[in-house]
Amino acid sequence: MKILIIVPCYNEASRLDTNAFYEFSLNNPNVHFLFVNDGSTDNILQLLQILCNKHNNLNYITSANNVGKAEALRSGVMSIKNKEQYNFIGYFDADLSVPLNEIQAFLEVIKKREKTKFIFGMRIARLGAKINRNLLRHYLGRVFATFVSIILKEPIYDSQCGAKLIHSSIIFKLFEKPFISKWLFDVELLSRFKMLYPNYMNQIVEYPISEWNEISGSKLKIKHYLLAPFELFKIWLKYRKFLK
Repeated sequence: MKILIIVPCYNEASRLDTNAFYEFSLNNPNVHFLFVNDGSTDNILQLLQILCNKHNNLNYITSANNVGKAEALRSGVMSIKNKEQYNFIGYFDADLSVPLNEIQAFLEVIKKREKTKFIFGMRIARLGAKINRNLLRHYLGRVFATFVSIILKEPIYDSQCGAKLIHSSIIFKLFEKPFISKWLFDVELLSRFKMLYPNYMNQIVEYPISEWNEISGSKLKIKHYLLAPFELFKIWLKYRKFLK
């Protein structure tokens, strides 16, 4: 299978491990990366230029203005010219809080469950896993996840984990229109999935990742969790008739 991973970047120069992306590309020729520079004001563009010149599987696009993670990802998806080039298209956070080796773990799940159209990671502490999270963020996240499950009427454990793969046959429809929420777009994405593909819910998989590390410098602040109910309400208002 051929995979494209989109990596949104906003002022990530101090957190982007260029060596990790380069080495992974050398050892995994079936995986391509598209970095989206989201109007950064640091020197991330220069780093991306140097990195992407090293390997054909590494490319980037850039925006003059900061439009937020949701729109950055959407611009990355919609910039793909050959829509049949990839089997799955997904996204990972630039800080690699989810290590790149989880991509191959995702693919193993997909091989075992051939009907899978949408797979995303979930951060759950358990024996044999290395999940390092700030306790406050963890508990706020659990409260948030409960609200998400109620709204979506699905047992979603972790909608906000920054590692997802979506089948190329559906991703362009999911990302076709702008999102109403800049930082809860993952929830809106799942809402769109239910709206557009009501018969596909048995083809969506949450996969417990083996490693997740809290990286300092996250753009998601505690205040965003406090504003989450208002954002969720906006999403519910727009998609409520499909969330059954």
